[in-house]
Amino acid sequence: MLLDLNRFAFPVFKKEIRHLIVLAVPMLLAQVAQVGIGFVDTVMAGGAGKDDLAAVALGSSAFSTIYITFIGIMTALNPLIAQLFGAGKYSEVGETGRQGLWFGLLLGLFGMLLMWAVIVPFQNWLTLSDYVENMMAQYMLFTGLAMPAAMVHRALHAYASSLNRPRVIMLVSFAAFVLNVPLNYAFVYGKFGLPALGGAGCGVATALVFWFSAAALGLCIAKQRFFRPFGLTTAFSKPDWAALKNIGKLGAPIGLSYFLEASAFSFIVILVAKLGEDYVAAQQVVISLTGMIYMVPQSVGSAGMVRVGFALGQRDFALARYLSGVSLVLGWALAVVTALGLVLLRFPLVEMYTDDAVVVSVSAAVLLFAALFQLADCTQCIASYALRGYKITNVPMMIHAVAFWGFGLLPGYLLAYYFEMGIYGFWTALIVSLTIAALALVYCLEKCSKALLSGKAV
Repeated sequence: MLLDLNRFAFPVFKKEIRHLIVLAVPMLLAQVAQVGIGFVDTVMAGGAGKDDLAAVALGSSAFSTIYITFIGIMTALNPLIAQLFGAGKYSEVGETGRQGLWFGLLLGLFGMLLMWAVIVPFQNWLTLSDYVENMMAQYMLFTGLAMPAAMVHRALHAYASSLNRPRVIMLVSFAAFVLNVPLNYAFVYGKFGLPALGGAGCGVATALVFWFSAAALGLCIAKQRFFRPFGLTTAFSKPDWAALKNIGKLGAPIGLSYFLEASAFSFIVILVAKLGEDYVAAQQVVISLTGMIYMVPQSVGSAGMVRVGFALGQRDFALARYLSGVSLVLGWALAVVTALGLVLLRFPLVEMYTDDAVVVSVSAAVLLFAALFQLADCTQCIASYALRGYKITNVPMMIHAVAFWGFGLLPGYLLAYYFEMGIYGFWTALIVSLTIAALALVYCLEKCSKALLSGKAV
């Protein structure tokens, strides 16, 4: 049977489902709170005007592409720490965490410079109004300042989640979400004596919120008794370039996988810009909604990766393989729920963002395409996370490259402009690409986990 799901009795299955849910729910709530920051940005920018919404849509597509790619690189810390934790190597957990903080800071500084470097080329490529392009540039300038804090936060996020303590991440994320609302209100609309920055004000709020999140999560980890035996904050370590190289070597393929997947969605915002502001705004609305929904399989996948890594640290290869299958089953059940929700509630969901009739109509139609790929998207997400728990990263990267670009973005462009399907051509190709990725990744997970169980190298 697939991933030996019949290896253990049903009570074991229920117990492992509970373990995954206990770990995944706080991660999900934390992710929803973090994505909710983008939701607030979109709603606030939409309230300032359609041009501001389009500017934030374009700027956030650049920010989210870099941010998500770098999150993928930082995800390398999860299997490293989880396996050390499973093996009982507490001092090495703390040292890996400290090197992760250095790695995150350096990566974040690079991300900040990269955000600023692409502003002018991005403006030159676009053919929109001066107002939209200038507002987009300001937004990107401000969100660039968020990058160092964002990556330090992700290092701390990986540390806490890999030690089975996601609740602290959830609490900090919700505090950040609550803080983001008044900050957006103040900077977008010029309240409390502050200048009205329009869509660019969302960028200021984003930067401030990320710095708050990094500081708050670091303080919570330093103060909680559970984390003390691992010694993250009880010692100072200089950058260990060998350790940083190891994190980068493991994380680079994951980051590229994240980039390939994120680009399949965020690049569509750029490519549909030629269709006009209405389609850009509609694409942003759908990406905001599907991004929040994607947190469901991502949280289950993250929980599965931690559980798989812990089992591998204990050298329990049979349990690791079984946990991979249990994670997929839980994800499939949730995917059915999210698909039905998108179909039945598509108009009320879209109308939370805008009352523009054209944008509402296009967005609601695109959400039907998003509902169709929920099962495939869930499957490819969870399977790729399980493989990362095994520290297998290169094969998922290659699968994502072929699926998302070879069968997704490039064919989508042809369908959109040469076959005149418009925005719907991109989303048709996305359904195909996600299905191919799901089938290939599950096949890889089945073969790799079986090989390790039988004593063969993977």
